[in-house]
Amino acid sequence: MMQERSKGLGGGRGRRGGMGGGVGMGPGGECLCSNCGHKEPHRLSEPCYNRKCPKCGAPMTRA
Repeated sequence: MMQERSKGLGGGRGRRGGMGGGVGMGPGGECLCSNCGHKEPHRLSEPCYNRKCPKCGAPMTRA
């Protein structure tokens, strides 16, 4: 008997699932305030979205 092939997203070809394929943006870069444009260096241990802008208090994003 022939086996049916999996109909999952990866198709069994070594592709990684999940958001972004499990790969982050790396240690470099900057955190950017979406409100006032203030920039700060990204810290390896803290995602930018967990930081607030020191100037206006708005959430920061990765630039």
